[in-house]
Amino acid sequence: MTIQDRIAKANADVADRAGENQPGLLARLKVGDIALRVVAGLVLLYLFIPIAVIVAFSFNNPQGKFNYTWQGFTLDNWADPFKYPALTAALRMSLNVAAVSTAIALVLGTLLAIALVRQRFRGDRLVDGFLILPLTAPEVVMGASLLVLFLDLGWPAGYTTIVIAHIAFQVSFIAMTVRARVRGFDWTLEDASMDLGASPARTFFKVTLPLIVPGIVAAAMLSFALSLDDFIITYFVSGPTVTYPLYVNAAVKAAVPPQINVLATAILVVSLLLIGIGTLYRRKRIDT
Repeated sequence: MTIQDRIAKANADVADRAGENQPGLLARLKVGDIALRVVAGLVLLYLFIPIAVIVAFSFNNPQGKFNYTWQGFTLDNWADPFKYPALTAALRMSLNVAAVSTAIALVLGTLLAIALVRQRFRGDRLVDGFLILPLTAPEVVMGASLLVLFLDLGWPAGYTTIVIAHIAFQVSFIAMTVRARVRGFDWTLEDASMDLGASPARTFFKVTLPLIVPGIVAAAMLSFALSLDDFIITYFVSGPTVTYPLYVNAAVKAAVPPQINVLATAILVVSLLLIGIGTLYRRKRIDT
């Protein structure tokens, strides 16, 4: 028997043994796949149950001040979602803070992300460490440190300090998100644009910016959501200013009207609509 015959026979034996073990292997893979799906389903159920409760209790008809137990279905809460002026003012303040802080942090974080990816300089790793620090530091530490800073500067706590505090942690989230998008950018496109006579500013707005817009939009949505529901840092630096999370925290001790659930559900629906629109837009761009 030649060497080639021995190799062929060995391969045939291996194939036969694999065929014999294939049913058992497929059975184990099927069981593992089912177990993974069950675990994933339980995790998703755990995450979405609180959201489902909030949505359900926005249709509740409580008999007292606290919307904690189901009393009956009603649409009256949705007919008058702004029944309580203080709650409406708190939500308006949260939206204002989130919009202003996100706009400022978006510019700073985007420019920082582009600089970190495109340029290599001494101390860039140190900048990376400072960029990650707000993401890893406990919010209590960050809120207390910002409060001490504002007190040392003699700044009264209020709207301005809330915006500055939100920008402080939003910049990191935006820079990390945009940075992930910029990493795959082909910088030769900028060189080609400038070779054709475009100025650096025109190249940025006509070539670079349109290509990284999806990352910027994703960063803006994440930053806006984080600012809208922030409680701990805002609690330290808010002073007399009341945002939506602060109002909800205080309402737990006095009264919890169903309008809190109504506004929370409305925010959820708007967020889902924005995500859906963004997804359809990206798919449309890919198809075209």
